[in-house]
Amino acid sequence: MGGHEPGGEDTGGGGATLTSEIRRVLARVDAHASRASRTSESAGTSEGTSAGPDSDGSTGAAGPGTGPLDALVGCFGLTPFERDLVLLTAACELDASTAARCAAASGDPERAYPTFSLALAALAEPHWSALTPVAPLRRWRIVEPADESRQSQALTLSRLRLDERVLHFLLGSPYLDARLHGQLRRAPVPEELPPSYETAADRIAEGWTTPARPAAPLLVEVVGGDLRSRADLAAAAAARSGLALYAMNAEDIPTAPADRDLLARLWQREAILLPAALLVEAGELDRDQHAATDAFLAGAAVPVVVSSPDPRRSDRARGERVTVPSLDDEEQLALWAGAFDGVVDIGESELRSLVAQFQLPPHVVRTAAAAVRRELPAEDAPDPTPPEPALLAWRAGLNEARIGMDELGRRIEPDAGWGDLVLHERQTSVLREIVAHVRQRATVHQEWGFAATLRRGLGVTALFAGGSGTGKTLAAEVMAKELGLDLFVIDLSQVVSKYIGETEKNLRRVFDAAERGGALLLFDEADALFGKRSEVKDSHDRYANLEVSYLLMRMEAYRGLAILTTNMKKALDTAFLRRIRFVVDFPFPAEHERAEIWRRVLPPQTPVKGIEPELLAQLTVAGGSIRNIALSGAFLAAEEGDRLQMRHMLAAARTEYLKLERSLTPGEVRGWV
Repeated sequence: MGGHEPGGEDTGGGGATLTSEIRRVLARVDAHASRASRTSESAGTSEGTSAGPDSDGSTGAAGPGTGPLDALVGCFGLTPFERDLVLLTAACELDASTAARCAAASGDPERAYPTFSLALAALAEPHWSALTPVAPLRRWRIVEPADESRQSQALTLSRLRLDERVLHFLLGSPYLDARLHGQLRRAPVPEELPPSYETAADRIAEGWTTPARPAAPLLVEVVGGDLRSRADLAAAAAARSGLALYAMNAEDIPTAPADRDLLARLWQREAILLPAALLVEAGELDRDQHAATDAFLAGAAVPVVVSSPDPRRSDRARGERVTVPSLDDEEQLALWAGAFDGVVDIGESELRSLVAQFQLPPHVVRTAAAAVRRELPAEDAPDPTPPEPALLAWRAGLNEARIGMDELGRRIEPDAGWGDLVLHERQTSVLREIVAHVRQRATVHQEWGFAATLRRGLGVTALFAGGSGTGKTLAAEVMAKELGLDLFVIDLSQVVSKYIGETEKNLRRVFDAAERGGALLLFDEADALFGKRSEVKDSHDRYANLEVSYLLMRMEAYRGLAILTTNMKKALDTAFLRRIRFVVDFPFPAEHERAEIWRRVLPPQTPVKGIEPELLAQLTVAGGSIRNIALSGAFLAAEEGDRLQMRHMLAAARTEYLKLERSLTPGEVRGWV
């Protein structure tokens, strides 16, 4: 904002100067009172013996300074008259004689307070424009008529009050205006940032000082990353610019124009007085809130950062746009090493394993390290079996990475091992090969240089094809346990939307959340999205192809393992299948395989009588149904208080077949009872 006009009262700041300046202004009020009380014939004589406008010698006026008063004048562009008016209203709070002196100058004992009428008559260089609502005093709510709501009171005769926030500023006690409490909160400055984050913070600070275009506001957009990372970048940029940072949610911006304008003016005044920058955190906003946010940001004359996961669409001018950078492996390694500095038994190899698996922002890595330190026993504490720090670090990484994933899919705690799978050796060997691709990707991609050579399509993708209950989910669980990862089952039938663009948005949320920890993603019911759609017959087929392409693109770029399951492999287009690295068929189990499943599904401690897996294997059902029948039979036996027998299995089988809409054949239950 422009500076004030040079005038004779260019005095310094500070407590003593404020006091002397108030005395100087009150002397002008006294001079006006003296002139008003004398007749016109004696006015010239009396003014020679009283403290007139230019009698400053006794007030001890100080020289030039840079105190709060002059900062207020310079920042808000106050004229000498407006400056003196601020001092007159401050005098009401700081000098007990002000009320009587104002009453004497006004010629009315009831008007013992400053008014525009008194100021225009008593102060130097008066101008009517200072009274207007758009002039600095009233626009920035520095001085306001206390009786503004009373229509019967003349504007020039209304009592003038200095805003309390401004009064405390003049006295050297700055604070956030109480009217903004609850809407704004102070954002902490991060202690340290990775080099790429430092560069991004520099770009934000430069965006405030050198806008992208002359008409662009002092507005910088920060996109990508998570909410805390965007806030850390903004806080670091503000600190480098000598500013504090306050944050607010875009949802709290009023939609009513008058309330929004009041908020904007209050904040812009605070930004100047503190000084500070504002961080507006914008998520998914409805139409009205989006318009209100746009209008609030459009008039930004002070530094503002808009934080959002994705670039905001707006017809208004915008400033610089900064994307939260992805940390490379070396930055991640330095980040993890710094967080675990001093923790024994976590060497470079363990740190590189963490870097290969997790892609966590700096503040999350520090949180994970703090959790590990809390779990480690004290050095002098006796513990015969102390926990392994590397294992604790891995678990802490998993705990932090799964935040945000639970609401997007069903998490399965992997508990099954290779011994729980009943598959042909061909399928088992492919599954172990998939595990090797995931486990050794850091070695092959980075150390051996394949990432630089191939550049794309480095994600490990697989398709599990087979009927319901043939072991697809169990195989994924076994692999997740082998890799020490979380298993998240994503139902594609719930992800797919009939609205254009919504399916991609849902898939993006899943992958963005999963990237933090490289969880094993199992996309169930791929038939809901895939199919023979290479022949485009209408717009729906065209958009379905786009959705499939987007899913495959994200799977190919995913740092972890992404698996699709389908019951109808033949319905999938071959062009899509070529983009999947592994295809594993889960055939319907043969009779000897079903017998083995029956042996493994019955716990050793279960009391049984006459249970014969070879007879049970006569049932032509897959592993999922076998588990259901075994569990139901156990409940029937427990209810009778008897041991588990074939008759219990027969009753349970009838119930399972009813669910499958099938009938038991005599051959399936031959020899049971």
